[in-house]
Amino acid sequence: MPTLTRRVHRAAAAAVVLAAAGVLTPAAPATAAPATGTSVTSAPLVAGLYQSAYSERNDALWATASVGQPPAAVTRSRLVRLDPDTLEVEAAYDAPQDPRDGTIEAVYGIDVDDEHNTVWVTNTRDDSVAVYSQRTGRHLATVPGVAHAREVVVDEKRNLVWATAYGSGSVVAFDSRTYEEVRRVTVEGAGPTGLAVDERTGAVHAADFTHDRVIRITSRSAVPRLIPTGDGPLSVSLSADGRTAYTADQGAGTVSVVDLRAGEVTRSIPTGEGAKSVATHPRSGRVLVVNRLAGSVSVVAPRTGTVTGTVVTAALPNHVQVRDDGTAYVLDKSASGPDGEDRVTRIVLAAR
Repeated sequence: MPTLTRRVHRAAAAAVVLAAAGVLTPAAPATAAPATGTSVTSAPLVAGLYQSAYSERNDALWATASVGQPPAAVTRSRLVRLDPDTLEVEAAYDAPQDPRDGTIEAVYGIDVDDEHNTVWVTNTRDDSVAVYSQRTGRHLATVPGVAHAREVVVDEKRNLVWATAYGSGSVVAFDSRTYEEVRRVTVEGAGPTGLAVDERTGAVHAADFTHDRVIRITSRSAVPRLIPTGDGPLSVSLSADGRTAYTADQGAGTVSVVDLRAGEVTRSIPTGEGAKSVATHPRSGRVLVVNRLAGSVSVVAPRTGTVTGTVVTAALPNHVQVRDDGTAYVLDKSASGPDGEDRVTRIVLAAR
């Protein structure tokens, strides 16, 4: 998605303010090599890659791709379906154009809804989200009103889809069957980016890039809880039990371990410059962090606060997605393919 510019007024008022966590002693910098038994495969895909999501129902990896950075217009945008084993492109579907002016409804953030066999994406530059069919790739609907829509996450158990509206400080929920908006939570001055949902409880967690915190939304409270985290959190993921959040802190080059019950950071683990995306392997508890400027992915053991392995990628890795079996997919913006394509890197974590 288009690059964020950090807001200067970091002290702007919010609905609720929590005391910051105490001073932390960072762990040693990440210098580990890939763990023994870890397998790494890379392949060129298409230009303009952003994010990916894995469909267990269809055994397919979906990716968004949009070419053109602001202020230039998007020249092409596609929803791409990959074979998750061979990394070959199985199909690519062009995003629709606005019939009024010919602009492309470019796709950026992504998640899959296997319950209804759809793909949800954010159209960041059009302030909307959109829905596509997994079976045919057909564009089903566009839902406006999500200012600078950043990321999207599906809660299949509750038939909900959540999206962050960075431009309005909002987190918005949609009915995954009707595509209608059903809830909107706005925190004044916030800049929500990454998203994670606890499917056991339905609690939603958004990384607030502007104010270095996690916005926690539950069905039981109309007012979100605001929990401090590291410097410049862009992405958030959860532990399998939903008690811990992990944020990729772009400003600090760290992953923060956040105790959601206590409302505080318990560890700050250096991973690499430009930490941008984070994902958790639910079975082992390991956390993967994409370090965009360092050109690497760190494998972190959050309980010990150590980096147990580092995988070097092509330049500018952008997003990581982890399957339950420990297979991770990293999309980059390296333009290092033979025809200027960006790449996908598959990392199969060593068994533990």
